[in-house]
Amino acid sequence: MKNAVITGIGGYVPEYILTNEELSRMVDTSDEWILTRVGIKERRILNEEGLGSAYMGRKAVRELLRKTDVDPQTVDCVICATTTPDYRFPSNASIIIGKMGMKNAHGFDVSCACCGFLYTMDLASAMIQSGRYKRIIVVAAEKMSSMTDYQDRQTCVLFGDGAACAMVEATEEEGVGFQDSFLRTDGLGLPFLHMKAGGSVCPASHYTVDHRMHYIYQEGRTVFRYAVTSMADDVQKIMERNNLKEEDVKWIVPHEANMRIIEAVTKRLEFPMDKVMVNIEHYGNTSAASIALALWDFEKQLKKGDNVIFTAFGAGFVHGASYYKWGYDA
Repeated sequence: MKNAVITGIGGYVPEYILTNEELSRMVDTSDEWILTRVGIKERRILNEEGLGSAYMGRKAVRELLRKTDVDPQTVDCVICATTTPDYRFPSNASIIIGKMGMKNAHGFDVSCACCGFLYTMDLASAMIQSGRYKRIIVVAAEKMSSMTDYQDRQTCVLFGDGAACAMVEATEEEGVGFQDSFLRTDGLGLPFLHMKAGGSVCPASHYTVDHRMHYIYQEGRTVFRYAVTSMADDVQKIMERNNLKEEDVKWIVPHEANMRIIEAVTKRLEFPMDKVMVNIEHYGNTSAASIALALWDFEKQLKKGDNVIFTAFGAGFVHGASYYKWGYDA
């Protein structure tokens, strides 16, 4: 059976940098408080009128195609992980395919909140392994600023915008590519992390806008507790199932939710922080895009054969971990 391997990473972040100092002039907060509580110094914001997450996804895909020297006409499928699509419909994937002129591809979006890249990579891997697809682009693109309440000091410090993508291709080479995944959806998270309005249960109205119901609502303590326990347990399960010890794992790539969450997960696993990909200080929480952006940042440090474990947790609650053997030297 063919396996699926990542053959390239592309990314894009907006030019505008929203610093902690600027946030402290908008809400009652400070650089020291934000760094201590969540480990974020700055985040990128797409503040150009008329541009959304599909624009950032398209920029990331363009870089990926350039780096891999791949003809867009040879792409079989584009899957976009996003919680902040440009429109309720059509999908971001269809917009990206149209703008990039991928005439031989089909595409669709996946909504798994902060687990978007993790879940979508597992899906793309299975599609490749089925033998029906040879080349898939997985895009994770989020404009989190579009649903962040900049009057809420608890949540506005967390989120940033960005996109990254991976080329996933079929390979017959042994010892590289996707090895295993452990993915779960608890279904317990609705009360603790959601957007109150804008869906079919509570459509947009004057009332919902006036009462600021179109922003992220989060009960931070509950989310923190579930995130730490779930991510640590999932990584442990993946390691046990594949007979991996700490010394066998080169990198853990966690969802960049909150530095305290990352540190707590690492402590429970007894992993040194120098084995953990972390870039939250500069990008903040970019939801589905965070793991992909970490790979983009750390790509040159990855070596062929490295054992890499991805893990994430998000609204729903959704969570999981994947075991991957890196397939190339950048």
